[in-house]
Amino acid sequence: MQQVISVWVRDPRIQKNDFWHAYIDYEICLHTDSVCFTKKISSVRRRYSEFVWLRQKLQANSLLMVQLPELPPKNPFFSLNNAQQITERMKGLQRFLEQILCSPLLLSDSCLHLFLQSQLSVSKMEACAAGRTHYSVAEAVQCCGLRRFHFDEDSQKDLSMSCDSDSDRQECRHAESQIKDLAINKAESTASLDLIGTSPEETLSCSFGST
Repeated sequence: MQQVISVWVRDPRIQKNDFWHAYIDYEICLHTDSVCFTKKISSVRRRYSEFVWLRQKLQANSLLMVQLPELPPKNPFFSLNNAQQITERMKGLQRFLEQILCSPLLLSDSCLHLFLQSQLSVSKMEACAAGRTHYSVAEAVQCCGLRRFHFDEDSQKDLSMSCDSDSDRQECRHAESQIKDLAINKAESTASLDLIGTSPEETLSCSFGST
């Protein structure tokens, strides 16, 4: 029996830590009938530095048994005002997830499931995966978006995570209009796309043997 995992990375948005510090996060939408996932439809938002964390954790947990795909490289000249750079990074992040989701070994990693289907911060994901929280990985995934899993520290992005600091320190009022234009163009080109739809450029289908 064929099992399908479809993932989209889209809708870049500027998030402000304060007047001088901003970053872009992206919506990750997942739709699947795979037995690897208990939650079949989900949507979360992640920033570039969290993708970097995920890759590091997957590489460490797989004990080098899997060659992980590369992330789009950090660009010291990355600008919130540059729609092309934002689009290229977003596409690179999607390709990264597509390739990861084709690996049965990586699909068994708790960090991947928490990254894709929970609202937890990096520190909370690490604690949950290590069994140091009062809730399990499955509970964190199933209760994604509920109040009990909204931690104060989760709503404040850690400035010490400088993996995407190339976009952190700049004034961004003009950039917000650029992001809005990009979002409008993206919406027009994918007007028929929803979480259970398909798109030739953005949908991944991975086949696994049924167990």
